[in-house]
Amino acid sequence: MLNLDGRIAFVTGASRGIGRAIAQRLSSQGAHVVAAARAENARSVVDEIAAAGGRAEALSLDVIEPGAAETAVAATLEKHGRIDVLVNNAGITRDQLMLRMKRDDWDAVIATNLTAAFTLTQAVLKPMIRQRAGRIICISSVVGQSGNAGQANYAASKAGIIGFAKSVALEVASRGITVNVVAPGMIETDMTRAIAERAREEWESRIPLKRLGTPDDIASAVCFLASDEASYITGQVLAVNGGMYT
Repeated sequence: MLNLDGRIAFVTGASRGIGRAIAQRLSSQGAHVVAAARAENARSVVDEIAAAGGRAEALSLDVIEPGAAETAVAATLEKHGRIDVLVNNAGITRDQLMLRMKRDDWDAVIATNLTAAFTLTQAVLKPMIRQRAGRIICISSVVGQSGNAGQANYAASKAGIIGFAKSVALEVASRGITVNVVAPGMIETDMTRAIAERAREEWESRIPLKRLGTPDDIASAVCFLASDEASYITGQVLAVNGGMYT
């Protein structure tokens, strides 16, 4: 069993789907989870974690609000003295064919999925460097590796996450900080449940394991990368996609 006792883990987009599963799994392995989401949306996952005997707190955070990342990280450091794990998970989609895509939809996806990872990572790096230890895990997507029609903005943001993480990994490796990426395939979430049944079946037919993944599949990968067992892994992309893209 992975042991994260005493670690402070900061998870964005923690209120539902993959982020919620990550928060729950990190807590189950002993971490104290700061579950960040808009408004009070993370309150229910914190209550579930507490009911299971874990430790967590909700933090209101809009990742695209100027200065919000720095403020949230500063508040966490003031309360706990350290941040050991950052999971950049917050993400949105605004799908549309390129010829019809509005600039606002491009900007919103890039700001939430990519720029927010920059601001949060930059905010945690100084304390992690002082600690000479840290784990930064960014959630990308199979779409960031393969592309997908109608998702130029989303694919660009998720491909950008990969290049971003690989670059930062090289910058901070000597300080004991690892930076890695988990790239989910098609996962059972509210986002994928909204896809038309025909499109969903077409996606599923492309998965060699013949099933969609679950949020717990992604949470398991994140927990591994957050643990001491992954101390010699950095700058890598861990694809959790059932074999649909290799």
